[in-house]
Amino acid sequence: MSTLPTEVTLLRDLVATPSVSGTEEGIARYVEQWATDHRLPTTRDETAVIIRVGGHKPGPRLAFVSHLDTVPPGEGWTRDPFKATIEGDKLYGRGSGDAKASVAAMVSAAADLAAAGGPSHGELVVVLGYGEETRTTSMPQAVARHGPFDAAVVGEPTNLDIAVAQRGLMMVDLIAKGDQRHAGYASDGGFINAVSLLAADLLALTSLAQDRPHPVLGHPTLTATMLEAGVSRNVTPPSAKAVLDIRSTPAWTHQELGAELKKHLRSEVIVTSERLVPCETPANSALLAAALRARPSAKTFGSPTCSDWVFVREADAIKCGPGTSRRSHTPDEYVDLPEVTAARAFYARLAKEYLG
Repeated sequence: MSTLPTEVTLLRDLVATPSVSGTEEGIARYVEQWATDHRLPTTRDETAVIIRVGGHKPGPRLAFVSHLDTVPPGEGWTRDPFKATIEGDKLYGRGSGDAKASVAAMVSAAADLAAAGGPSHGELVVVLGYGEETRTTSMPQAVARHGPFDAAVVGEPTNLDIAVAQRGLMMVDLIAKGDQRHAGYASDGGFINAVSLLAADLLALTSLAQDRPHPVLGHPTLTATMLEAGVSRNVTPPSAKAVLDIRSTPAWTHQELGAELKKHLRSEVIVTSERLVPCETPANSALLAAALRARPSAKTFGSPTCSDWVFVREADAIKCGPGTSRRSHTPDEYVDLPEVTAARAFYARLAKEYLG
């Protein structure tokens, strides 16, 4: 039996350590011990596991950012979600791609960088947070405590292509108000059907926020995901509600999107969440240039999914990691192991390029 590469062995052990959001202590202790065993300066607190590789001279601080938690396994698995099953070049298990493959590759790359004597300038800081899959991610506190950073690589599944922009997420309730009447008298007129009013507003969504496309992400998307209305089958409802999932772009602030909705819709607009703002890599990014030198075959793209990038957006940042985003949160989630090995080498080269 052939010996598994370090990053694959580490990934196998991480996947075999369940870490559904809120239960990350076990995996955090494991990563802390692994890093300590590899002589990496490591701390663990209530915000993150932090691994540092210092340079020989003062310079910029580069962060490798990812998360240790996963969503619950859910249903539909044909394999044990926490067994870390290796079949050929694939490793199956919850969190294998999102985002334990990035964690394993980043930590292994940090060990490689340290073993080679460290960077010539500055410092590499690996920041592995908790609760990213929930509303209570620890990354804002981790960045406040252990930052600031000059640049950051966010480890999420991108097939090792480079996301240079990321959509934000804004949640909105639309509340249409109407008159409660016996449906048999609908032909009398003189009243408002809340369902009809809401339906008209939902149809209008496709024409909103279309005049400022982002060069990478295009237009914001405004998607109704939940509907609620009705008192009885023969009664017109006094109110109707829709939940909107709005994926924003850097071309529109969340405040501007809220104003656009209020200007054109008749329903009441209630913004319920707007903290996950869109992000983009700055023009003339030194980090992106270093990443493309480290991996010339990588393509740049705009990511439709949110991540902890939002909490390091003030830094020069990109999102890049092994795995496929469309497999995230699915039954029989898996990652291609050659991509994990390639990620380890890429992260190490990138750190040397940027901190050189």
